[in-house]
Amino acid sequence: MMKVAMTVSGKVQGVGFRYTTKMVADQLGVLGIVRNEDNGDVYIEAQGEEKKVNDFIEAVKKSPAPFGRVDQVTFHEANTSKEYTKFSVTN
Repeated sequence: MMKVAMTVSGKVQGVGFRYTTKMVADQLGVLGIVRNEDNGDVYIEAQGEEKKVNDFIEAVKKSPAPFGRVDQVTFHEANTSKEYTKFSVTN
């Protein structure tokens, strides 16, 4: 099981980014959360099989939202011990 936490910067709010990210996660079988941050970034926690999570990361880097634009993806240590049962859009 691979777990990642990341912050995505760019044109990622107001363009359907969270919902298209959820669609990609659901298609790949990745679990976790995606949420908007107050500074205009999007925060994502993802977990699943290594290949699926890596495929998910690559899709996020390309912006799953047609009108979105990813300028930067910053990875953080996934400090959560939570085991997700689905992929959710929060806030």
